[in-house]
Amino acid sequence: MAHSTISPGSATTTGAGNTKPSIAVNNPADISVIVIYFLVVLAVGIWAMVRSNRGTVGGFFLAGRSMIWWPIGASLFASNIGSGHFVGLAGNGAAGGIATGGFEWNALVIVIILGWLFVPIYIRAGVVTMPEYLKKRFGGNRIRIYLSVLSLCLYIFTKISADMFSGAIFIREALGLNLYVAVVILLSITALYTVTGGLAAVIYTDTLQTIIMVVGSFILMGFAFNEVGGYDTMKEKYMNAITSQTTSPDLNISAKCYTPRPDSFHLFRNPITGDIPWPGLIFGLSILAIWYWCTDQVIVQRCLSAKNMSHVKAGCILCGYLKLLPMYLMVFPGMISRILYTDVVGCVVPSLCKQYCDADVGCTNIAYPRLVVKLMPKGLRGLMLSVMLASLMSSLTSIFNSASTLFTMDIWTKIRPKATEKELMLAGRVFTLVLIGISIAWIPIVQTAQSGQLFDYIQSITSYLGPPIASVFLLAIFVKRVNEPGAFWGLIFGLATGLSRMIPEFVYGTGSCVRPSNCPKIICGIHYLYFAIILFVATNVMVLIVSFLTKPIDDVHLYRLCWSLRNSKEERVDLDNDDWKNEDNDSKMDIDEESVQEVSCWKKTYNWFCGFDQKPKKLSKEEQEALQQQLTDISEAPLWRNVVNMNAIILLAVCIFFWAFYA
Repeated sequence: MAHSTISPGSATTTGAGNTKPSIAVNNPADISVIVIYFLVVLAVGIWAMVRSNRGTVGGFFLAGRSMIWWPIGASLFASNIGSGHFVGLAGNGAAGGIATGGFEWNALVIVIILGWLFVPIYIRAGVVTMPEYLKKRFGGNRIRIYLSVLSLCLYIFTKISADMFSGAIFIREALGLNLYVAVVILLSITALYTVTGGLAAVIYTDTLQTIIMVVGSFILMGFAFNEVGGYDTMKEKYMNAITSQTTSPDLNISAKCYTPRPDSFHLFRNPITGDIPWPGLIFGLSILAIWYWCTDQVIVQRCLSAKNMSHVKAGCILCGYLKLLPMYLMVFPGMISRILYTDVVGCVVPSLCKQYCDADVGCTNIAYPRLVVKLMPKGLRGLMLSVMLASLMSSLTSIFNSASTLFTMDIWTKIRPKATEKELMLAGRVFTLVLIGISIAWIPIVQTAQSGQLFDYIQSITSYLGPPIASVFLLAIFVKRVNEPGAFWGLIFGLATGLSRMIPEFVYGTGSCVRPSNCPKIICGIHYLYFAIILFVATNVMVLIVSFLTKPIDDVHLYRLCWSLRNSKEERVDLDNDDWKNEDNDSKMDIDEESVQEVSCWKKTYNWFCGFDQKPKKLSKEEQEALQQQLTDISEAPLWRNVVNMNAIILLAVCIFFWAFYA
């Protein structure tokens, strides 16, 4: 019988859809931990909501530029590490070894570039969103609209749906709940403090989530290494973690499909035959990381909320140190899960995989959830479920807040140029709900893509859509000569090239080792990280050619918008100054008329809950100038500038050591 060779610890699964998990989180200890966790998170969210300034767009979306370094660093990490990382990194570790940890360590260098090169330009430009920066830099509306829409699509395809799917995998393993019921319950709680609290509530709750994630993950890592017998024993046992079920009546399964890779414990792999070739890991991944860390609204928005530049840089350094952890907290436990539950996690026969985990392309995605429900004692199992919920919710709250910012500031203000501040904030909150609905509908697509390797799915989509954005931002900041036609046609060319690879891959399917895809080699044969390099270079060439063939932008429009003019004191004349501005006088008249009217008790309660001012204050010209000065200040105290610079050098040295040790 097919089941006869499965070890007792791994026989019962939730796989076929009608089977219940052998261990459900249904005891008082686990339930108590989960309930306490949710109460604490809600309490922190409400506390932050009450004490923060949510009555203005600057207060709601940028936390009034009042955040200090350690919540920023924790929030950067928590926003980045979603449940997709726990499921995806552990799954890739189980399937292919430690190379996937290089995706995390690459960020140690890129966060320095974010804090030292990109954020000073964004702050000096006085922007709230990334499309708003490109609007100021190039003028015109088409780039801003294009980038806003593409960013929102990327959030849906790569972040929200992937995180919800991975969280649901974990909950299905642990609780046996229906996937969509679990998603809806989580989203209800997540949305509550996102739509009411603004960025300050999100950053404070992210800080709490980070502490819970790190502590819980360390505990599980300790249990896992203790169970397997230490690191050296893990290395030996992983190379022998071969499933006992390798034959199928209808398939001829090659040994390479179920045997661990010989280079499993090397970061740098063969540039031709490697599953993650080293040039792609160094160069291709750096391009994706610049798009993600330096131009993505979710990440940059946290940095823009900092008190001053020293807090920005210190937050980036803290995030860099935290990014050392996923190799140990996620990748290694995923590899241990394959050792302990070889027949299930290392499953290769499609019919059995479908039975074990409801996916016939393989079951490595359940490596981390399986470890939690099988290995952790009562109470701690509830803590680990809380960790997964924490990572899911922290990344989702960040994305919802940033997506609503993008929609409100870059799209709704175009549709409704006379919108009041209250209407803008309501539009952002309603849009969050629309985003959730679309993302839930996309989950089935995520489930079948990239051979069931969730992390590969996320990285491949960003390889096809992200490099043109990275190219345009880099050139916008560092090459003064680049203009609007160059940037726009570069983006369009990059999108067309990326879609020419992405669409055939979805049509043909990515296949698996057992059942390879029929996609032509000329299209799908290039590794996605190599494709990212080609796409980035091609976009750069296109942007520069078109820019040099068309009229340059005068310096008077570029003061404080590009690197060479970042410290200029001259007054900047914004390109297309009359476009995309609210009719201030009309808006203020609407507000003033409304504020004169008597407000009911119900209305007062509603206004308080949503953070609207009961009596809007009209700032004098001097107060407006002082506020603008605060929002665009990048000065640093010499002592703290030296402290953060020294810490950046130490972080880079640590980064080089870890790369060299595992290379």
